Amino acid sequence: WALYEGSPLRAFENELGVQAPVGFFDPFGMTKDGDVEAFKRRRATELKNGRVAMLACMGYIAPEYSRFPGFCSPTEGVKFADIPNGLAAIGKVPAAGWTQIFLFLGIVEKSFLTHDPARAPGDFKNGGVLGVPNGSTMMEGPGRTKKLNSELANGRLAMMAITGMWFQDGLTGSAWGDWSLYVDSPLRAFENELGVQAPVGYFDPLGLAKDGDVDTFKRRREV
Repeated sequence: WALYEGSPLRAFENELGVQAPVGFFDPFGMTKDGDVEAFKRRRATELKNGRVAMLACMGYIAPEYSRFPGFCSPTEGVKFADIPNGLAAIGKVPAAGWTQIFLFLGIVEKSFLTHDPARAPGDFKNGGVLGVPNGSTMMEGPGRTKKLNSELANGRLAMMAITGMWFQDGLTGSAWGDWSLYVDSPLRAFENELGVQAPVGYFDPLGLAKDGDVDTFKRRREV
């Protein structure tokens, strides 16, 4: 790799987020043209999505342990304790509540977290340490670089985590994906078959048995 000096990826191999053991990861070749502005735009998008995903994960976890006291909507008699965790909350929160949430997010983004092309992606003039909009900054140096790399890594993990939470919630009706609640799964036709063993349980990552075809399952089991 050291001899491939003409690679356009060298423009980005020392950027934040290039971490061991993967290094610079671009399997679709989206940066092969070496376009710096396109890279910055994608990095800003990655940071925003990662930050939102981290907050979303906390939004799934925190209500399992504590809720705000009182009413979310006094006029409609909806208490915070009445709002379920996860996707089920979408239909429980009144429309006026969602309107307030989106207005608040819009004000924060347009007033405090405005994009400045002269600054690094995701670095906002008014966006301080830990996202507090007070303009505070971290001192330059290895410590700052380490924390910024950690933010990217945690954001990437959070994006994967929240996607998994959504799928679990959508399939089982539970924010924590209780498999026993997924009664419509076609895999239940085979979960008590021979070969279904702990710790994996019924293992069908390619979904070959998702149609619930018993004859096909028997043929594959015989093979």
